[in-house]
Amino acid sequence: MLPGSYWELKFDVNGYKNLDNSELSTQARTGRKFEVLCQGISSKTLGKRKRLKVRLLEDGYTCWLDLESLKNNAFLTESFSPQLLSKEQIQKRIPKILTWVKNASMIKNSYLWGGTIGPNFDCSGLIQTSFASQQIWLPRDAYQQENFCRSITFNENTFQEVNPGDLIFFGSTEKCTHVGIYQGKNLYWHSSGKINGHNGISIDELQPRNKNNISSFYRSQLRSIGRVECCHDGSTLP
Repeated sequence: MLPGSYWELKFDVNGYKNLDNSELSTQARTGRKFEVLCQGISSKTLGKRKRLKVRLLEDGYTCWLDLESLKNNAFLTESFSPQLLSKEQIQKRIPKILTWVKNASMIKNSYLWGGTIGPNFDCSGLIQTSFASQQIWLPRDAYQQENFCRSITFNENTFQEVNPGDLIFFGSTEKCTHVGIYQGKNLYWHSSGKINGHNGISIDELQPRNKNNISSFYRSQLRSIGRVECCHDGSTLP
């Protein structure tokens, strides 16, 4: 697997944050394509395991893959051409995306940092995979998704400008750290962790009532709301 070559996966694989540890960064499903950037050998903590640094072509995300997991599990392919949809085409697919998220919530799951394959997801992995189920690719991380969307000006009391399928972003004033997808009628789906969350996929309120502590926590962290109006072209993002 030489640098600059393009490959397609025949099986699901894990993607790691760096060369030298087992911290999950993302996952790549069967059929995804990647470009090899370089090869490295991990430290003794991983038994000098060989890894490839790759760029996942659908979202431009860089990570490390175990070379052993790719043996006979990927095949050489042509260069990648992204599927780009108009904002009208994307909006027509929103109902199926929301149905996909609801169905995912009904399968036993828990929060998994780096999870994008399922049934266990992190917050941005759930959002990315739900849109990818309808051939709409978004960037991988929540802060990248926030920058990618068209920002929506909204009334914080009524949220009447927010449409089903819009993305709800949470975090501090400095950085976006969490994302959900608006269902409608003041409700949004998200995958949250154990601390201040549900440890998996659940639905919460933008205007919490009845002492809903989790909804109240995220409401206090609300940063912005964005609308997906284009598909990611596969370029690498910061």
